[in-house]
Amino acid sequence: MSHTAAARPAAVAPRTRARAWLITALLLVFMLFNFADKAVLGFAGAHIQRDLGITPQQFGLLQSAFFWLFAAGAILIAAWSARIGLRWLLAILMLVWIATMVPLLGPVSFGVLLACRIVLGFAEGPAFALATHSVHAWFPPEKRALPSGIVTAGASIGPLLAAPVLTWVIVTWSWHAAFGVLIVAGALWTLAWATLGKDAPAETVPAPAAGDAVRLVEAPYRVLLTTGTVIGIALLTFFSYWATTLKVAWLPVYLSDGLGYGTLTTGKLVMLPYALAAMGAIGAGWLSNRLTARGVPRRISRGLLAGSMVVLAGVSMFAFTVLPVGVPQMLFITLAFSCNTAAYAVAFTAIADVVHPRKRGAVLGFLVAFYSMAGVIAPLVLGYFVGNAADSSTGYGYGFAFTGILMAVGGAASTFLVRPERDVVKIAERVQEIAK
Repeated sequence: MSHTAAARPAAVAPRTRARAWLITALLLVFMLFNFADKAVLGFAGAHIQRDLGITPQQFGLLQSAFFWLFAAGAILIAAWSARIGLRWLLAILMLVWIATMVPLLGPVSFGVLLACRIVLGFAEGPAFALATHSVHAWFPPEKRALPSGIVTAGASIGPLLAAPVLTWVIVTWSWHAAFGVLIVAGALWTLAWATLGKDAPAETVPAPAAGDAVRLVEAPYRVLLTTGTVIGIALLTFFSYWATTLKVAWLPVYLSDGLGYGTLTTGKLVMLPYALAAMGAIGAGWLSNRLTARGVPRRISRGLLAGSMVVLAGVSMFAFTVLPVGVPQMLFITLAFSCNTAAYAVAFTAIADVVHPRKRGAVLGFLVAFYSMAGVIAPLVLGYFVGNAADSSTGYGYGFAFTGILMAVGGAASTFLVRPERDVVKIAERVQEIAK
């Protein structure tokens, strides 16, 4: 991204505070739509299963299909960002999203819906990586976590706003009409981004901050992808994304079919974890910035902070499976599906702490590709639990309890690998060894 901006200086806006925050706001809306279109299938899950006559296992397959080419898109399109420039690449992605939703405006077969989800997954694969890479380029290292948290919050604000609007559209008209609403909204964002969006200025690597040993160096991918911090963040986001996928794909269905809430009530209850996740992402970014500015080691301000949120989400998920329907259970459901989301911005900022800007976009794409595998597996696993249990409530209980244990144990173990200060030194040493 940085050398693209340098190669075309006339197309690049000067680095100003106002421009940086305008880009942040546009990227927040970009992520808002990115998750709103994912959420439609969850909001309309019961309606789609009934209209198409499909089983819970087939619905799980439909949700899983979104991630079949997600990893390929994350790697390939993120790599193109260094050549095309993010301004036009993000606009193209939005147009592809719109194209995949057009066939769903009317009656559709299971096969067509499946194909649309596969193509949409390929196009959305790099979305978070590219949005994060873009916002990182507009802010200095010590101030990146907060704007990154704001962009991450878009992933929660999208379903938060979409829940009441789209469930009302689904109940009043149909789930087909909900896709029509998203098509119009996506077209408006594309127009705004093409008009106001800019590629980031050329990003320079700052001198080492107090407590840092060396400046970031550009290293081969084989060095970067085998670094402890990168591996730790990859595992941490994998366990986190397992729950994120279930929130989008199965939580609305669980609240209606598993717990017996009505469609409109489900739409309101789904808003709770998304609302807390949005606030948590921004709050975690602010806290990470504050801790880093005060000299707290980044293994704490990045790694431990992000890891603790994933662990808390896992413990909460296990807890709600043993509670009866009611306010306490809904409290733990809210924590289970919000704390993990708040961890992403802090986790990805740790990558910016150790990876040179010229390699950052591709490395973030690799990370998204890796953790997206959880998106392939998680819907199928929960569908298996539900479809093979004596009743749906029991199946949901076993499936979510399994997920909670996986997140708590895996999240805690992953945290110990995140050591940005140590790994910056190790990367520099390995580059020197390779150069000899």
